Amino acid sequence: MSDKRKARTVAETPTHSPVGGPGSGSRPASEQDAPVIVSNVPGSFARGVLANRHPALIEQVRDAFPYGPRQHEALDALLDANNNGVIEPLAPSESDQELWWGWGRELFGRSWFDAPFLWAESYFYRRLLGAVGYFGAGPWQGVDPFAPFKRAELRGTAVDEELRALDALAGVPADERATALLHASVRGNRADLGFRVTEGDTAPGAAADDLVADDSPLLWQLLPAGAGATVAVVADNAGRELIPDLILIDHLLLHRHAERIVLHVKPYPYYVSDAMTADVVDCLRRLAEAPGEAGRIGSRLWDAMATGRLEVRAHPFFCSPLPYEEMPGDLRAEFAAATVTILKGDLNYRRLVGDRAWNATTPFADRTAYFPGAAAALRTLKSDVTVGLEQETLDALERSGTAWRTSGTHALIQVRG
Repeated sequence: MSDKRKARTVAETPTHSPVGGPGSGSRPASEQDAPVIVSNVPGSFARGVLANRHPALIEQVRDAFPYGPRQHEALDALLDANNNGVIEPLAPSESDQELWWGWGRELFGRSWFDAPFLWAESYFYRRLLGAVGYFGAGPWQGVDPFAPFKRAELRGTAVDEELRALDALAGVPADERATALLHASVRGNRADLGFRVTEGDTAPGAAADDLVADDSPLLWQLLPAGAGATVAVVADNAGRELIPDLILIDHLLLHRHAERIVLHVKPYPYYVSDAMTADVVDCLRRLAEAPGEAGRIGSRLWDAMATGRLEVRAHPFFCSPLPYEEMPGDLRAEFAAATVTILKGDLNYRRLVGDRAWNATTPFADRTAYFPGAAAALRTLKSDVTVGLEQETLDALERSGTAWRTSGTHALIQVRG
């Protein structure tokens, strides 16, 4: 990304055509009609995240480590700014200060609730890492503040049960197994530690009947067995979500739906449970040390890493507050070279289609036409943004009277070839 591109603010985001790359033309009229989601609307999901989830997360992080006075003071200051204050820029001494100044120049000095929701969430996590000393020189440098939550989940009995269930799938025909593993990967997105900070874990995971859109036949058409495909997988959460993602990756490699898979993760802690390389390693160990089919899957994936058939990458763009329309050229080239890019989870979906109040029937293909290659979104619905629904489906969901967009009870598989 050039210095000029880095310096653009969120409010100055360049215009795009629906089929071109960055700066290729004017925005479609439908986008002009879909306002950017902010957190200042009373009763909105976005406001609840900033007003409830972020303060609760600060306290959980505070309690999870024996931080010293400096970290406690910084966490107190972040909590006060989140609740009552304004957005302050990073200190000039911070290595990424210029980047964030460019991304948010017109937002600094304003309330967190008045900033675009996607930007505010991203910057909150950057400030949280700064508060606990993740980036600074000292004993807390590089210590993941979310690691205790991730590890506790990975060691939990729920993971034991899910791994044991793989034994029953071992003898199932490959096509039926593929469908089951794809749905498990979608349902795994329910395992989001950030979601459970304030929502609890009472809502069931999305089942096949809860898919509001299902383009899985097109996904399998793009990945026929033996075609020598390269697949990019953009991970979302660690732990109970990443394990089914890895199991699906093993199936794609084992049955030659893909010859090579690149798994993209975050370069540093993000959104509580987002996966980093260390989380991939933890999940691979959890699989490899398990008995039965899970252990065999873990061993195959370990070997796939050694031979380069499975590769992990961590591009800094994944921890930016930008939509995928603003991806840098090197990442664009990677996705363009892939047969299909599978993007997991709610945050990736918001960045993929744009974090705006779209009409839910806006075609998914229109919102992703800029993407350099085929794209598939596997997502449990945990925020307001949704596109690509049939009118009949939308009407039924609206009549249900439930918070179907944000409750984590519904999911989708959307593909643009």
